[in-house]
Amino acid sequence: MISPLSDTECDADRTTLREVGPSAPSVTIIVPVRNEERHIAHTLDQLLAQERQGIHTEILVVDGRSTDNTREIVAQYAEKHPIIRLLDNPQQLSSAARNEAIRQSHGEYLVLIDGHCEIPGRTYFHDIVDTFRRTGADCLGRPQPLDVTDATPLQRAIAAARDSWLGHHPESFIYSDQPQFVPAKSVAVAYRRDVFEKVGFFDEQFDAHEDGEFNYRCDAAGLRCYFTPSIAVAYFPRSRLGDLYRQMARYGRGRVRFSRKHAGTWGIDSLLPAILVAGTVLGPLVCLILPICWPLYFAVLMVYGMAILGESLRRALQNRDVSILPWLPAVFSVIHLGSGTGVLTEALTGRRLTAKNRNPNVHASF
Repeated sequence: MISPLSDTECDADRTTLREVGPSAPSVTIIVPVRNEERHIAHTLDQLLAQERQGIHTEILVVDGRSTDNTREIVAQYAEKHPIIRLLDNPQQLSSAARNEAIRQSHGEYLVLIDGHCEIPGRTYFHDIVDTFRRTGADCLGRPQPLDVTDATPLQRAIAAARDSWLGHHPESFIYSDQPQFVPAKSVAVAYRRDVFEKVGFFDEQFDAHEDGEFNYRCDAAGLRCYFTPSIAVAYFPRSRLGDLYRQMARYGRGRVRFSRKHAGTWGIDSLLPAILVAGTVLGPLVCLILPICWPLYFAVLMVYGMAILGESLRRALQNRDVSILPWLPAVFSVIHLGSGTGVLTEALTGRRLTAKNRNPNVHASF
């Protein structure tokens, strides 16, 4: 764990900022937050501890009207560290927070980081600049594992489940460890500044999956994304099953909005959780009308249960962590239930995105 900076190190930060030349590369870190008082200080300490010699740096923390002490904590850091700025996000959406930071940023390279993460090493800024320059990529993707220090058995179970074929979209590279050019859609988190001039801003109609929707536009524009483990960031898993359910439901709703906006992007893999939820709820009603269907209904539930139990055992053995085994079946079930419920809820009640109600501010204006 990286320790907080001392007053001497804070003075060194100011000296470094003055000594960086005008032609030096510049990096903007964008941190959208809301109610992150438990983690935001640790995240800022890690960013401040990074080596920044020869690089212009700024850290823009965009607060979505937090009801805890997040705003006060960030304000205290901003008073001590000139590279940190606190911005306001009255809409309380991550998409709106990102757009506000982009508008107020000065960096040549813009990087997205959440308020609850762990950054290994101290060369993050240099790794970003070096990778952009070495590859010529327009965007960079990174692994985002959920393996963090001092995690509870439930959090370790969530990390193991999300790294499994049964708990994450199979086309995503987010848990890969191989550097390579990949589609931006599932992994891009760092961008050259001119990407926003070419593609526009994040769509503020989305309260989830706004990154996937934006990255889809990057791919459609022919931009290149390079995936590199050198800029990996670990994220803290949810600490309660209820929070995990709400997170997955938001993802499900965002996936439907994305598919409505971009026709032809539906896939059976995205529909499977919704089919599972609908089948589980409606199955007994169908079987009451057609009793001959009861054996099929129970057979499907049995196959699903066996798949969950088998994958839970495999992940616990693979991680050499028996303590997560009792949690894993519940975690897999909550992931599928939340995703499926989100898809069904948005499909049945969500409004369609049309030319009139799509976000009018998706085009960049610096």
